[in-house]
Amino acid sequence: MEKYILPDIPDLHSIAVYEANGGYKAFRKALGMKPEEVTDEVKKSGLRGRGGACFPTGLKWTFMPKQSAKPKYLCVNGDEAEPGTFKDRQILEFNPHLLIEGIVLAAYAMGITTSFVYVRGEYGKWVRMLERALADASSHGYVGDNILGSGFSTNIVVHKGAGAYICGEESSLMNSIEGGRGYPRVKPPFPAQSGLWGCPTTINNVESICNVPVIINNGAEWYAKIGAPKHPGPILVGVSGHVNKPGVYEMPTGLPLLEIIYKFAGGIPGDKRIKAVIPGGSSTMILRGEQLEGVCMDADSLKAAGSSVGTAGLIVMDEDTDLIQVITRISKFYYHESCGQCTPCREGTGWLWKILQRFERGEGRTEDIDLLMDIANNIEGNTICALGDAAAWPVQSMIRRFRDEFENRAKSLTMGSSTIAL
Repeated sequence: MEKYILPDIPDLHSIAVYEANGGYKAFRKALGMKPEEVTDEVKKSGLRGRGGACFPTGLKWTFMPKQSAKPKYLCVNGDEAEPGTFKDRQILEFNPHLLIEGIVLAAYAMGITTSFVYVRGEYGKWVRMLERALADASSHGYVGDNILGSGFSTNIVVHKGAGAYICGEESSLMNSIEGGRGYPRVKPPFPAQSGLWGCPTTINNVESICNVPVIINNGAEWYAKIGAPKHPGPILVGVSGHVNKPGVYEMPTGLPLLEIIYKFAGGIPGDKRIKAVIPGGSSTMILRGEQLEGVCMDADSLKAAGSSVGTAGLIVMDEDTDLIQVITRISKFYYHESCGQCTPCREGTGWLWKILQRFERGEGRTEDIDLLMDIANNIEGNTICALGDAAAWPVQSMIRRFRDEFENRAKSLTMGSSTIAL
């Protein structure tokens, strides 16, 4: 199985090794194309964003105005604060020049003067690695003024994040870069109309950008034939939890989850059965182990199964897992990371966590199960950004698919009023 984002090439982080293995070939090729031809190639490839929403990357690029009196910016989202997700740091460590090449390709296609790579605040080691690679790319003439004598100029800035999950939301990310608080913005206007400092801005995920050199090198038709037809290309899947070989694996989209768990990640320790999986990071809806047959790692298959591909952070839980403990910990995370701007999220996430703590202590009541669902339902869809949804979906899906876990932990089946002190 070929690997394009994380190939098994020693020292690929070195620019000399990267160039020797075809590095920056796609960019040189693109300089002989019109900018709109680069965008069209990405559009025809069918590349969908690898950050959770799976929005078509090429289509997003077309939203950037061709003519603008203001500077145009690209933000590359490497915040990667979603629990269960750890793929971007592998790119930053082992193949940073692929990211840099993808950025200059995107900048050329959209006429962008400056790109910002927003890296998670806790990723100090990986920030330094990317900065070293960027310095090498600049010294070799791939970034800066009059790149390779083409007349095209663009710069890349590495921006260390503020250590907040909310800054992974695109408008919070822009506020953070501007030096403000990480509050999501009300839309419209959308970033392509008014983004960084009120200028046209496109936001892409790290892995999405890393697919662009692969597309330009090999062609849109070739790329579109990899993996699932409606969600094509290679994908990085981070597998964690109760597996024998946790790690980041590159594969075509559309492989069965069970194949990923047993073939790539080596199966479950002690040959225990799978109780549940979270397929795309902690914000995606949980699936029961017995419903995994036929479910694949692509957007459409997971949507049909009642979840989503998210960031492809596959968390596996065996038969001995305390799912009440799992959902309580997840809810604590979203309560802690809520920016507090929207009342449903600010108040509701705390209520979810407090009630779940009661179940964890064996003090929950059967009436509280429906109360949890009611709170989650009132958070979902009622906030400026998707953090509220991210907090609600795990609770909703856990109750729908593992209601018996809550009922078994309820203190009493016949405890009077459902009025509680939150």
